[in-house]
Amino acid sequence: MTRPIAPLALLLLAGCSLAPQHVRPEPLAKTAEWYAPEAAADPAGSVRATDIGYDAFFPDPRLRSLIALSLERNRDLAVSVARIAEARGLWRIQGAEQGPGLAASAAAVRSRAATVDTGGQPVTGNRATIGVAVPAFELDFWGRVRNLTAAARSQYLSTVEGERAARLALIRNLAGAYYLAREADERIALAEATLKSREDGLRIARRRLDAGVTSALDYRQSESLLTQAETELAALKLARTEARNQVLVLIGGELPADMPEALPLSEQAPLKPLAAGLPSDLLAARPDIIAAEEQLKAARANVGAARAAFFPSISLTGNLGYASSDLNGLFTDSGLTWSFGPSIDLPIFDWGRRKGNVDVAVARQDIAVASYESTVQQAFREVSTGLAGRQHLAEEVAAQERSATAQRQIARLARIRYREGVADYLEVLDAERNLFTAEQSLISLRRQELDNLAALYAALGGGLPPN
Repeated sequence: MTRPIAPLALLLLAGCSLAPQHVRPEPLAKTAEWYAPEAAADPAGSVRATDIGYDAFFPDPRLRSLIALSLERNRDLAVSVARIAEARGLWRIQGAEQGPGLAASAAAVRSRAATVDTGGQPVTGNRATIGVAVPAFELDFWGRVRNLTAAARSQYLSTVEGERAARLALIRNLAGAYYLAREADERIALAEATLKSREDGLRIARRRLDAGVTSALDYRQSESLLTQAETELAALKLARTEARNQVLVLIGGELPADMPEALPLSEQAPLKPLAAGLPSDLLAARPDIIAAEEQLKAARANVGAARAAFFPSISLTGNLGYASSDLNGLFTDSGLTWSFGPSIDLPIFDWGRRKGNVDVAVARQDIAVASYESTVQQAFREVSTGLAGRQHLAEEVAAQERSATAQRQIARLARIRYREGVADYLEVLDAERNLFTAEQSLISLRRQELDNLAALYAALGGGLPPN
């Protein structure tokens, strides 16, 4: 009656695990309130970020081409892909420990002994062996090997999500650098047009000064308008070079010659508005949050493996084969050999090493919990900031457009008043400076609005649905 019970007991023990049960930490109460406190209702026709790829979100064909190049050639992304292969290999190595190994061997030996037989001749002999063996296989009663395998699997899944997070960050960073370059291009075009206009104005002011129609003060004020445009132009060219160099780094090389034409910033609004969704949606959409949770799973599995070290470790070894001194009689019943036996490793005293390993594993679990909560907080903050920016930056751009229109009218009226002798040139000077500043600010605000929308797209896990 005892024989059937023993294998059953072993099977029950083999299902034991000392790892803490994985429970997803609840987002902090305050964090949930950060999600979208100022966001208005989602715009009509809005879509989830995870349901729309970057090629359907960004309307600029040049930006889409740059993103495709970066996903193919970026070196940092290549490192993330290689880490996936590394983690997958480590998982397979650890997983192999859950099953017994099998090794085949064969040998043939001819020997001569130092002794002699009854006839005084040296003793010689042959011995041939062939068989299969099971190296030491641990009976995983306490779940140590299973937990180590689970930890390796979670590490692998974390690297997969880490690669997705790297792709999403690359798209967001490239869009930001591209918008900076486009802003610099448009502001340079404005500065160059303003510079040409002011050079013409300075020539007219010089002729008027030479003819005695105007004063030297008016001439010097015209000159100051010109230097303002020259200074701004030089600074913008430097900013454009820096932004373009950043783009080249992100795409991993030089630009192809057949790149599509770029759209002006005023025409680069996303093709479809984004839906904010719920905090629970974000937990399942953001690859960095998923990666942090997998790291937490791995840490908890490692706690179980460390705890299992306190219990006896039982291993089995065995072999089956044939051995004979006569090769012709190798595969006979008399040549059959086998062996089978367990070994037990019972921990007694190790000066606290195993206790220290458990303490380390528990501490790493606590670190993983805090890292997960921090990642969730960061994600909620990014979404909240992006949603608020979507509303308020749109309002700011609209107000700045009205301001620029008003400044154009003021500058036009100031020039008319000056030509008719109603106002002095100082009024023209102020109007021209304010107009230049307003137009430059409008371009900058349009870039900020687009950059915020790209950041919101990434914050909502856009374009890269979970595997």
